[in-house]
Amino acid sequence: MSESVAPAQAMSWREATYKFAPLRNALIAGLLLLAGIVLELIDAPQALAIAAFVAAIPIGAWFFAQEGWEEFIEEREIGIEALMLLAAAGCIVFGLWEEAAALVFLYSLAEAIEELTFTRTRSAIRELLDLAPKQARRLTGGREETIDADQLRVGDVIVVRPGEALPTDGVILEGSSTFNEAPVTGESVPVEKGPGQQVFAGTVNGQRAVEVKVTRPYADNTLQRIVRLVEQAQSQKSRAQRFVDRFATRYSPAVLLAAVLVAVIGGLVDGDWTESALRGVTVLVAGAPCALVMSVPVAVAAAISRAGRDGILVKGGLQLEALGRIQAVAFDKTGTLTKGTPEVTDVIPLNGYDRHQALALAAAVEARSEHPLAQAIVTRAREEGIEPAAAQQFEALVGHGAIAQVDGTEVWVGSPELAAQRAAAGELPADVGRLQDEGKTVVFVGQDDRLLALVALRDEPRPEATRAIAELRRLGVKHISMLTGDNQRTARAIAAQLGLDAYYAELKPEDKVTQIRRLHDEHGAVAMVGDGINDAPALAAADLGIAMGTAGTDAAIEAADVALMADDITKVAQALSLGRRATRISRQNLLFSVVLLAVLIPSAVAGVLTVVVAVAVHEVSELLAVVNGLRAAKRPAAAPAGSNAA
Repeated sequence: MSESVAPAQAMSWREATYKFAPLRNALIAGLLLLAGIVLELIDAPQALAIAAFVAAIPIGAWFFAQEGWEEFIEEREIGIEALMLLAAAGCIVFGLWEEAAALVFLYSLAEAIEELTFTRTRSAIRELLDLAPKQARRLTGGREETIDADQLRVGDVIVVRPGEALPTDGVILEGSSTFNEAPVTGESVPVEKGPGQQVFAGTVNGQRAVEVKVTRPYADNTLQRIVRLVEQAQSQKSRAQRFVDRFATRYSPAVLLAAVLVAVIGGLVDGDWTESALRGVTVLVAGAPCALVMSVPVAVAAAISRAGRDGILVKGGLQLEALGRIQAVAFDKTGTLTKGTPEVTDVIPLNGYDRHQALALAAAVEARSEHPLAQAIVTRAREEGIEPAAAQQFEALVGHGAIAQVDGTEVWVGSPELAAQRAAAGELPADVGRLQDEGKTVVFVGQDDRLLALVALRDEPRPEATRAIAELRRLGVKHISMLTGDNQRTARAIAAQLGLDAYYAELKPEDKVTQIRRLHDEHGAVAMVGDGINDAPALAAADLGIAMGTAGTDAAIEAADVALMADDITKVAQALSLGRRATRISRQNLLFSVVLLAVLIPSAVAGVLTVVVAVAVHEVSELLAVVNGLRAAKRPAAAPAGSNAA
């Protein structure tokens, strides 16, 4: 299929009739063919009808004839276009002007529709670029000036008002607001953002004006990079596609040879050289592998485009094909299955002390610490309306906790080991073992030698993690596991809570690689889901590496086969569903194309088909393959229970 002419943006079919040259030429050829047929029906001079047919042939063949000639001269290959041209020439030799015009019209129309379909599929992703405004309000010397967005430079400060989209990527300097990031991440729920947080081109500011420092020029913003990655991916072929291309390269000359043999042998056997030659021409048409060649690429292009619009970047046809084969999924724990930051889950007062006061004292001490557990305690206190009091003489007890003076008394927050040393009784509550078995980290709040409260913290599973696991099971994924460097207790608790098939704890990066290979040997193709940087060895070792939450992160996008722009674990199942659908549709098209050739070629050899019938069936089948392939562009629905077939 030719790709020499392509409109820059998506267009309607009506617009395409006027703007898209191959389709326009095909329709003109069709009108001339119709005019010739009408002239024959009204008994007009035969020369007029022939003139109409003759005019239709070069107009309809203009684009595919050039491609066939270039392919023959530059690549020394006989392609489908050459077969069609030879078939048309054969008709002309025998004075079958109407048949020649019909062949050229039908083939050029099918080719034009295919090319336009490809163009529309690819330009659908380019529509993302229209979401970023072409102008920006830049702050210069405290004053706003409106400039073209492509004039923005890294370090410039721009103002984005409520309801406006960002022209390029940046970091919020002043103000906070909600941002609709659906164009980048595929996640429709607005995200609250404030100073220091990244914002991306094309996302829409929802509530309040913000000042943003530019971190990427307009030509290299996130939307531009998504479009480039998707377009590159669509040009990379799967193994099935490469096989079909290699097959077609060898098959087309074989069809030409078969047509010559049919014509020569038929003429020698029955002496009717005209009939034999026409039968050879019919074999040329019937045997051309158009539907076969189109069986895979249209589905691949449509699926990759759909994925890109949903914030799922698939690196190419090979990776899409791998998505369709996945039988096991291994997740990193921290930041993938879990939120990535600890949260307070329990505050249990001890020795009759007031819970609220104990949490206030703990927050007062921990407000001076940068430790993640300390920050989690301060966050919980503020959520409960407690503003930490000022603490003096703060001292970090490395590996155990921290101590400080609060309102003239010594308050400490630390591990069970520290509590056992400082508590008067020396014996810790029975709750400690229970909470640790639940995968929680336990710290105590004490005042001098008195235990005031027990605080339990854990990096909690993402709210959507259970649903994501369930969706993978509905797709028929055989084995879902977790790989983590965390301790056995924590891993066991998280795995049990999420209903995973297995967990592997206390793993170093090289241990994760070993485990990925073991999972592959036991269950088949394995996908590894992680952050794309820390889990790079495991991502590379897996049949498919999936990086999460990579919006604006070049390294993560480069490290993985599939990059999920949103920090949403349910996108994993969506990606697998797209891959399986594209694989299923490609197989349907391949089977349909092979069966069709198996029927058409013997029919043509036997003389059952005429040239026009062969062309009509051939081109209709080609369009059916395209229409079926476009189904891969639909947003995948949840798979029914027990579904496993790709």
